[in-house]
Amino acid sequence: MSILSSLGITSGKKVRYALVGLGDITQEAMLPGVEHTGNSEVVAFVTGDAEKARLVGEQYGVTVSYGYDRFEEMLRSGTVDAIYLATPNWRHAEFAVPALKAGIHVLVEKPLEVTTAKCREILDAAKASSAKLMVAYRLHFEPATLATIDTLRSGDIGDVTLFTSTFAQMVDPENHRAQSGDDAGPVLDMGPYPVNAARYVFGDEPEEVVSAVGVRHPEAGLGDFADTVAVTLRFPGNRLAQFTVSYYANTLDAFFAVGTKGSVYLNPAYMYGQPLEQTVTVGEKKSRKSFKNTDHFGGELKYFSDCILNDKDPEPDGEEGYADVRVLEGILRALKSGKPEKLEPFTRTKRIDTASQEQTLSAQKPPELVKTSNPGKGKESAPKN
Repeated sequence: MSILSSLGITSGKKVRYALVGLGDITQEAMLPGVEHTGNSEVVAFVTGDAEKARLVGEQYGVTVSYGYDRFEEMLRSGTVDAIYLATPNWRHAEFAVPALKAGIHVLVEKPLEVTTAKCREILDAAKASSAKLMVAYRLHFEPATLATIDTLRSGDIGDVTLFTSTFAQMVDPENHRAQSGDDAGPVLDMGPYPVNAARYVFGDEPEEVVSAVGVRHPEAGLGDFADTVAVTLRFPGNRLAQFTVSYYANTLDAFFAVGTKGSVYLNPAYMYGQPLEQTVTVGEKKSRKSFKNTDHFGGELKYFSDCILNDKDPEPDGEEGYADVRVLEGILRALKSGKPEKLEPFTRTKRIDTASQEQTLSAQKPPELVKTSNPGKGKESAPKN
């Protein structure tokens, strides 16, 4: 029996996806990138808004949709091989677990879930399943990010001892991120980026949340949670990572990795839709490079579909998602306690393979969004659902 037959894939060499959640990230970023992957296709939507499904379906030729209450029916339909899961953070296990139990592959947006307990539910389902699980760490396939990791691993900037980052945006008070407390606040929504970056910069796992300080700006019109949070993490070997995430500051996404001989600076560092810019300093010599804007979402989907079609284990797997939530959960504890929080020992068994993970699909023009939008203040806004 062929690999495709054993996986139940009947649509040639294309993996058939249902997209679960039709919010801004799905419409603005994932859907435009599917067609030019060459190995993926969308055959169904799962959403709580049938009219949205119809209108978006007209744009992409997708005629089948299911309400969230019919998700199990979709899993049994025999027409879907995998799902892309882009519901709000706290609804990931709700859909990932039954999909994995049904043998349906899962590409889930980050964070994997909002607690390590929920993450373990997903990991347990994945372990017992023949299906693959990947967390949507799109930067693990992005050329500037991978070039930065290669620079760090080369030793050109010496022993890296310090990571510092700022990730900020003005969030619209009408967006669900402003109305769902810590589960959709900046720690869980934006925090995965600097936490994940610090982990790949050091190639290690933090031992302690040294401090986490949050402030709330009532004039922002956001919910009752810290809209701006500053964090210090301690890594083995006396290495420190410091970062700030904010829903109430002008847009900025950048980080420094500083070593004993030099530094690497990425700005932008996390966002999609624009070239990422890298500055490498060794001693007093600086070199700057702008990397071509690529389709982050089409790239990660192409990679995941390739893993499915060729029976390979993806690198940003469930364990990678757990590794970040372990830290994010510690940050939220430190915010509440006002004290340092030790993190349970954890060893990551896999790291980014820069030689095989790069994806260079051309960036796609985003479409006009339907009943949803980017969360940024001053833009039409709606949740990831």
